[in-house]
Amino acid sequence: MHSFDVLVIGGGHAGVEAACAAARMGARTALVSFDLDAIGAMSCNPAIGGLGKGHLVREVDALDGVIGRAADAGAIHYRMLNRSKGSAVWGPRVQADRVRFKAAVQAIVRAQPGLTLVQGEAAALRLEGGRVTGLELAEGTVLSASRVVLCTGTFLGGVLFRGEERFDGGRIGENAAKRLAAQLRGAELPMARLKTGTPPRLDGRTIDWAVLEEQPSDDEAWTMSPLTSARVNPQVFCAITRTTQAGHDAIRANLHRSPLFSGAIAAAGPRYCPSIEDKIHRFGDREGHQVFLEPEGLDTPMVYPNGISTSLPVDVQETVVRTMPGCERVQIVQPGYAVEYDHIDPRALTPDLQVRAIPGLYCAGQINGTTGYEEAAAQGLVAGLEAAAAALGKRGPALDRANAYIAVMVDDLTLQGVSEPYRMLTARAEYRLRLRANNAATRLTGLGVEAGCIGEERRLWWERREDLRKMFHVKHSQMVHARELADHGLPVRRDHGEKPISEWLRYDGVTPDSLSPWLADVTACDPVLAEEMAEDAAYAPYLARQDAELRDLRASEALSLASDFPYAEVPGLSNEMVERLSKAAPGTLAAAGRVPGVTPAALSALLVHARRRQLERQRAS
Repeated sequence: MHSFDVLVIGGGHAGVEAACAAARMGARTALVSFDLDAIGAMSCNPAIGGLGKGHLVREVDALDGVIGRAADAGAIHYRMLNRSKGSAVWGPRVQADRVRFKAAVQAIVRAQPGLTLVQGEAAALRLEGGRVTGLELAEGTVLSASRVVLCTGTFLGGVLFRGEERFDGGRIGENAAKRLAAQLRGAELPMARLKTGTPPRLDGRTIDWAVLEEQPSDDEAWTMSPLTSARVNPQVFCAITRTTQAGHDAIRANLHRSPLFSGAIAAAGPRYCPSIEDKIHRFGDREGHQVFLEPEGLDTPMVYPNGISTSLPVDVQETVVRTMPGCERVQIVQPGYAVEYDHIDPRALTPDLQVRAIPGLYCAGQINGTTGYEEAAAQGLVAGLEAAAAALGKRGPALDRANAYIAVMVDDLTLQGVSEPYRMLTARAEYRLRLRANNAATRLTGLGVEAGCIGEERRLWWERREDLRKMFHVKHSQMVHARELADHGLPVRRDHGEKPISEWLRYDGVTPDSLSPWLADVTACDPVLAEEMAEDAAYAPYLARQDAELRDLRASEALSLASDFPYAEVPGLSNEMVERLSKAAPGTLAAAGRVPGVTPAALSALLVHARRRQLERQRAS
């Protein structure tokens, strides 16, 4: 029998982060995977990050995780999404070369001290007295451990669908974990099915790129991880095309052949990434849907058409893609498909992602009802850190909704559960002005150092950065008179007196660059930190206002809501929140807070609007 402190089952994004995090904490850790060569594979889209998701990547990286550095190693296209809005909701996104990304993940995993890789099928958990004690592989080998982390992705009872075809598996060409799924169901855990999918892969050599709108990589030098000193790969462009009415007609004519509409798949799919047939069915008035043609690597002609995930038969897929501009003669290399899989109701988990009914068993990733690499990686990090901390008698980093999107996600999952695959959105975080993607290291790396999960390279980087932060604080507290700023051409009135630089940064037209006569020496040392601290200064009044709103919210939970309250008129309330609240029709603000999925941010918006309506009625009477 082989003995470990922590066993991690699954070599996807959740499993990799869980295994490496546990090992960094000092636990003797084993990562068990069907195929060690598949560790770090990108199952679906060749991209990392995006709106909300980019925050998770930066936070996992801040705690010395794998995904950010691997994304940079494979990056062939960088794009900062949501630039038109405030930096708190910007979404760093990387288009990655699949081969280079996987190679980077495997290099980090294989170099991680204290981590053993085991190839085999996890057939059954070993239990004693209701607690997990290890794992039995299909070929009979027994691995013992007091903590086991399940990161099975879509492989737990996975079934693939494509038109009338049906296959067992969690990913095309790979087996499903049937025996383990049967054991978990036999343990009477609260389980259900969810669905996700992927589009067909196209041969880029058969696309007419010249007629398409190009989307170039950002020309700024930012990277996903601060440990990446510079971009390492040539940058390529993506292109934009659209579905057409001819393609929509072909889909409508064949909806009966889609397992989503034939009844073969009954599970809910992701709300924010629906299949193309679902889009056509739900949004029949739309003339077309945008599709991003994303190259999958520097050494492959394969292209990922982001926006047309489908489970339609192959012949229909071919018809649909060839109706899109630039794709009239395109060849499909790998058809799209849907996958249905088992997940555990995350409300059966404690906040450390441990299964209440089976002490010592942790779950992370799509098994908890989430969707996406980034959500999986973040949960894997939490589960790995907490499992290792419990095994070694330590404590993991103190994450909460006020300091990490990771904690927002875990809190949402374990308190609210899921009715569809969960996706991280910036709107879910009530403290999002603090939780910017560019200050993840400031928020979390110090906590990781205290918990003992940060490697030497990042610890030294962080210590140097903290020394620079002190220099910035000194510079920002420097008093400067308005006359001096005006003399340097800044748009301030000369009679505005003397203020610290941190306050001048709140004025329109006053930027770190315009303050270079006072800040240039420290800005040159770390431009990224300079930008972060300038934003801290600019946001300071809003953060203070947000704190006041939250205090006011707690004191006003008894505010009454009419049964016909117009939720759709509440500014800042997402369509999802409007749908949930309208259906539940809560009588008070406190009751609204107990509606599954309604966030504190939504409650704040609701409070302001309800009070405004109350005042309007009082004036009218």
